[in-house]
Amino acid sequence: MATLAQQIEQATSLGIFLLGTTLAVLSLLAWRRERDTRMAIVSASYAMFSLYGLAVFLEYHLIDWGVATAATVELLEHGSAALILVGLAGFFAALSRD
Repeated sequence: MATLAQQIEQATSLGIFLLGTTLAVLSLLAWRRERDTRMAIVSASYAMFSLYGLAVFLEYHLIDWGVATAATVELLEHGSAALILVGLAGFFAALSRD
C-alpha cells in the first residue's frame, strides 16, 4: 500500500499527464489550422509537461513490475524534471516571438 504522499504524487502526476496531453493535442490542432510556429512550440511544450507527468506517475509501477530498480526509476523521475525546464523555455520563446 502506498503512503498518502505517494498517492498524492501519483494522482497529481496523472492529472499533469492527462491535462498536458489534452492541451498538447488541442494546441496541435490549432497549429494545423493556423500553421503558426508559436502554436507548434506551445504544443511541444505541453507534450513535455505530459511526459514528465507520465514518468512520475509510472515511478512506483515500474518498481512493482520489476521493470527497473528503485535507483533507475529515481534517476528517471529526477532527470525528467529537465522536461519542465525545456517546456518553460519553450513557452517563453513562444511568448517573446514577434
